[in-house]
Amino acid sequence: MIPTSTDPHSAARGSLRQALRALRHLQKPDGHWCAVLEGDSILESEYLLMKFILGQEREPMADGRGPEVLDLIAEGLRRQQRPDGSWGQYPGSGIDVSATVKGYLALKLMGDDPEAEHMRRAREQVRSKGGAEQCNSFTNFYLACLGQVSWNAVPSIPPEVVLLPRWFYFHLSKLSAWTRTMILPLSIVTTRRPTRTLPPELGIDELYLDQQERNRLSDTVDSPRHWRFFFRTVDRVLKWLHPLGGTPLRSTSMRKVIDWMLARASQDGESATEGLGAIFPPMVYLQVALKAMGWKRDHPVLQRAERDLDAFFLDRVEDDGTSTIRIQPCFSPVWDTGIALYALTSCGLDHADPSVEAAANWLRERECTFKGDWSDNVTPRPGIGSWYFEYRNAWYPDVDDTAMVAMALHRSGGRENAEAACRGVRWLLSMQNDDGGWAAFDRTTHRQVLEYIPFADHNAMQDPSCSDITGRVLECLSWHGFTTDDEQASRAIEYIRRTQEPDGSWIGRWGVNYIYGTWQALVGPINLGVDTSEDWVQSAADWLRSVQQEDGSFGESPDSYLDPGTKGIGPSTASQTAWAAMTMQAVHGPRDESVQRAINWLVETQLDEDAASDPVRNPDGDPAGSWNEPWFTGTGFPKVFYLRYHLYRLYFPIMAIGRFLSETAGGESGDSMSGDAGPVATS
Repeated sequence: MIPTSTDPHSAARGSLRQALRALRHLQKPDGHWCAVLEGDSILESEYLLMKFILGQEREPMADGRGPEVLDLIAEGLRRQQRPDGSWGQYPGSGIDVSATVKGYLALKLMGDDPEAEHMRRAREQVRSKGGAEQCNSFTNFYLACLGQVSWNAVPSIPPEVVLLPRWFYFHLSKLSAWTRTMILPLSIVTTRRPTRTLPPELGIDELYLDQQERNRLSDTVDSPRHWRFFFRTVDRVLKWLHPLGGTPLRSTSMRKVIDWMLARASQDGESATEGLGAIFPPMVYLQVALKAMGWKRDHPVLQRAERDLDAFFLDRVEDDGTSTIRIQPCFSPVWDTGIALYALTSCGLDHADPSVEAAANWLRERECTFKGDWSDNVTPRPGIGSWYFEYRNAWYPDVDDTAMVAMALHRSGGRENAEAACRGVRWLLSMQNDDGGWAAFDRTTHRQVLEYIPFADHNAMQDPSCSDITGRVLECLSWHGFTTDDEQASRAIEYIRRTQEPDGSWIGRWGVNYIYGTWQALVGPINLGVDTSEDWVQSAADWLRSVQQEDGSFGESPDSYLDPGTKGIGPSTASQTAWAAMTMQAVHGPRDESVQRAINWLVETQLDEDAASDPVRNPDGDPAGSWNEPWFTGTGFPKVFYLRYHLYRLYFPIMAIGRFLSETAGGESGDSMSGDAGPVATS
């Protein structure tokens, strides 16, 4: 680890220099960053199940490789199994029954002996938790397609939803962007009901405790009794209509659904995207849906869909020399580049620096002016621009990325960067919700009833305002001259105050969890001019102090989404320590003892050359100057799916240390780093 100095500022400067060197080393030749984005085992298991549903388990892959690729994916799946036999959502989590059922079935289909020790343990875990009948609805879609449950166990999704008028409560524009891209292809699947009959010995009868319950609609959505009765009645009516061909509008709606999906999976022109929604689940469902409609695998659309999905593969060589493949849920280049660029500007660097200039140029080239789904709820104005998360996803730019990129470009300096940033700010202002907050992808209103729909157990049926995104937007606005006197900013601050927890913290919708939420919610209002002596601000800082660990670090597990009693508790991480340090510095200044302890921890735990070359201390092979962080600190769907961003452990500490130095040493952090700029990495 990096040795500490008797001069804390000297040690921090040395740490920052090495961290910047590591970040530059990871920059792509064209100026952007895109690190590994890690999810859990369902990515591997669902991919394998998809291949069996499609009947492609013995066919060549889209890139010409043989079906042995599936063996590598299966090996990646095996290596994620816990010693007790289960699979979970993140390191340290409890069993995820759905993930364990899918893992067991996928490996059984791949030829694993059900009496092998790892399979026996998985089976015992599932049965001890109530059996496979406890699976969520999205798992049952896969199981129904493979004949393991009746289609009665799957929520009905009528394709007629695509024809609903805009005033209707359940109109598509009122659902979250990711839900739209999932349920429309699944409406084709539940209508066509493609079912592959497996030999009994390949099935999973042994995982069920109650064979009757196995074929009933799962009760995995927490909803009031009257709404549960309502939606179950609707589901029964839809299932009764199914053998009759559905409604008279069934064929029209099916064509509309196909058109809707193909438009959003296009790779052409200004609406270009790389896969439906550019994320794993709808990209899988699209292939199943089109095959159910009779499309052949050699159709150009399906060929492209395969290539887009298979691009998420990560070929790995494990410590023992075994080759495996892990699968990412999507790519994160705009997100990674926006944050990395903002971190560089937090160190006082601007567009005169080669890395800053290259990153800013790359981001400007990806500005999105296409009117995607977001324009259903907003009247587009001229002179606006936005950014999405992935390489190409024009239908779905998002508020979080746009805010991050807009403030990073503004801080980079230069006329073109400033103009692009202003276009992003104008888009952000148009996306503010009536409650004063901002959501991720759309201008929305919270509709609680949507969370009671039977397939809402992914816990993100809608996309309401959230305090963490709202706080980031306010931070962005602060760099563009906004203050607490501006009406839109004032409304947003009031929203943040309303959503504060009694103990002073905020929940994190997109990061783990209360540490992330408190950082994001608080820094923006302070930058806008909120008085840090106000009780609600002090309460937040006091809560952070209360969860700081003895060594100065911070850590929190996703367990806190299930049990708020564990908020702020978990293994120490560089990313969460950086978030907390920046928050406390915003409230109390850089000379605060808690801030200095957090910065010292970051300095002391940074990887030096020896640690970086040690696979035990550095299992991910990070360059010297980075930090080791095996924990998941990103959130996809709370309580359902979490993420490990492999650059969080580097660019957030850079941001925290850069801010610390700039305020304690008269802004010298940028000057001290400028001589260490160097060229953009070429490898």
